[in-house]
Amino acid sequence: MSCEQRYLKSSRVGIIGAGISGIAAAKQLSHQNPIVFEATDSIGGVWKHCSFASTKLQTPRCDFEFSDYPWPQRDNSSFPSYLEILDYLHNYATHFDVLKFIKFNSRVVEIRYIGDRETTNLDMAPGEFGSLLRGHPVWEVAVETNPSKTVEMYAFELLVVCIGKYGDVPRMPVFPPNKGQEIFGGKVMHTLEYSKLDKEAARELLKGKKVAVAGYKKSAIDLATECAEANQGPDGQPCTMVIRTLHWTVPAYWIWGLPFFLFYSTRSSQFLHERPNQGLLRNLLCPLLSPMRKAVSKFIESYLVWKLPLVKYGLKPDHPFEEDYASCQMAILPENFFPEADKGKILFKRASKWWFWNGGLEFEDNTKIEADVVLLASGYDGKKKIQDLLPEPFLSLIVDSSGIMPLYRGTIHPLIPNMAFVGYIESVSNLHTAEIRCKWLSRLADGLFKLPSIEKMLDQTTKEMEVMKKTTRFYKRHCISTFSINHSDEICEEMGWKSWRKNNWFLEAFAPYNSQDYGEDK
Repeated sequence: MSCEQRYLKSSRVGIIGAGISGIAAAKQLSHQNPIVFEATDSIGGVWKHCSFASTKLQTPRCDFEFSDYPWPQRDNSSFPSYLEILDYLHNYATHFDVLKFIKFNSRVVEIRYIGDRETTNLDMAPGEFGSLLRGHPVWEVAVETNPSKTVEMYAFELLVVCIGKYGDVPRMPVFPPNKGQEIFGGKVMHTLEYSKLDKEAARELLKGKKVAVAGYKKSAIDLATECAEANQGPDGQPCTMVIRTLHWTVPAYWIWGLPFFLFYSTRSSQFLHERPNQGLLRNLLCPLLSPMRKAVSKFIESYLVWKLPLVKYGLKPDHPFEEDYASCQMAILPENFFPEADKGKILFKRASKWWFWNGGLEFEDNTKIEADVVLLASGYDGKKKIQDLLPEPFLSLIVDSSGIMPLYRGTIHPLIPNMAFVGYIESVSNLHTAEIRCKWLSRLADGLFKLPSIEKMLDQTTKEMEVMKKTTRFYKRHCISTFSINHSDEICEEMGWKSWRKNNWFLEAFAPYNSQDYGEDK
């Protein structure tokens, strides 16, 4: 039976997911008439399905926009709410007619490799990766369509995976025998489940309840703030944050009256930091620049300790600020977080280990707290989400020994043919990071440039991992924030673009880079 007879549709490009990465990929690959599979009934990804009422953007608007579609009122200093972000994404998709490519309520349930064995790249030979578009199908995709639950088959030359690292698969803590949530008499809920509640249902869950929130990253901080707001008045109960690992939090993008971008988001500031592929001179300079890097981190820490009651509440991390920034774990605080703590509505409990008892939580120091509701802000298992989808032998290749996806330019796995990944590398602005890689991917698919050998791509990813491991103890996130401009430079050079995008030397040295600098080649 021929390919055209077997499949509902055989197309050149398939895209899985219609979050930020998916719609960016669809727009850049629109000339290929891609088919985009979205499991839900709307675009937006985590902004639609994993946001709370209080969820806001972590960066200013001008740092989180597509290069060819600026925000209205882009200089507004407030952080947009998740509803504003969804509106922006929908307007972008409508403006560029991306919605016509998307099949909603279409969940990919299985992927099969149907290419030649010789094209799998598993021998790790120092050969070529090959063309992304080979002229015949390489991947077979089974798609379940709701509400009918019928499964339809598609085939593609190139498959772009944009399902992201967050949402869908919650990471759940593991407890000793007979100390898990089964013995707890109250309600236990992961942030994924909580995010599906409407505002009234969420308030009803929290109001008048003794709530414990496990975690101290952005989701946990937002949850604790919502809990405090729901428990105003004399009858309100405090929320207790159970914190295993402290991270630095920032009230705004200003440090001692200086804009935050001066410290990490300009060429001059990133010159202080190690980067992949640096020459001999920079290898010699980097150790000498170490005191300056430490001074910048200490300067920011001094402001945060002065501005926020971190010492008062035992929330001052022991590690340098730079390590959180280098691992993309810096969180922006809601304005009323510490004011609610000052009112006694948010309490803090440091504990490396904890478990359940019938009435609440118990800790390794033998103390207990009572709780009616326990909210788990324990994150998501994005690797498992991909591994559940990919077939062997590829699923065993998807992460390296350190748990990071070894992606060349954050997009191509050197050992997986005709597949691209968008949304698995992080920076200060994940939207910008996704968009520029989609531009790169589109030009690569069109044959406007070629990839280096498989061996060189593997070497490049190894160098990036080594830089991250040297910079931060939290390196198990593929974060390029301290060398993001250099990363973009290399992408531009491969596309045949100028790497320096500003109008003059002063701006190149001291002005921040954002998506607007990476419009079509200047």
